[in-house]
Amino acid sequence: MSRKAVGEWALTLAFAILFVLAFETEVAQPFRVPTSSMEPTLACAKPGLGCTASLNDRVIVAKIVYRFRNPERGEIAVFHAPAAAKRMCSEGGTYLKRVIGLPGDRVSERDGRVYIDGKKLAEPYVDSWDRDSLTKSWPTLGKNEYFMMGDNRIASCDSRTWGPVTRPAFIGPVVMTYWPPQRWTVR
Repeated sequence: MSRKAVGEWALTLAFAILFVLAFETEVAQPFRVPTSSMEPTLACAKPGLGCTASLNDRVIVAKIVYRFRNPERGEIAVFHAPAAAKRMCSEGGTYLKRVIGLPGDRVSERDGRVYIDGKKLAEPYVDSWDRDSLTKSWPTLGKNEYFMMGDNRIASCDSRTWGPVTRPAFIGPVVMTYWPPQRWTVR
């Protein structure tokens, strides 16, 4: 192979690597579902506590979306957990939960059913056996605050424990499950 051909291959490879890194940094990024807090919507692998699958779901998060709009109620989002999450749930870092409360909302829970400003929230994604029996109200959310909950309410350490998530902490919405192949879903 000539020097010119080697140089062209090296340049092409370098460009491809830079493209992938820039794409992951700015547009979309893969994440692994590590816990059972979103079961059965998103599965984690046995023998993890409460996990039902043989493989962890892998999802694509569209990071670019939240540059153009705010998180919306009902969507699954990835975000940097508040510091209180590490203290109260023994894990910090990046979390994956469902957006329940929006800025200005007053969130309450009665016997495991969620209410927004006194109206019962339709939650077809929560199985009845995954609900807890909590009855509690939280302060009205501030202008940049969101209330996050896992679909598996019994096994989810979320805003009910450590409070709201601020807008700058959001990474992006989950737009696709790509692994394992039999759980492929576009959201």
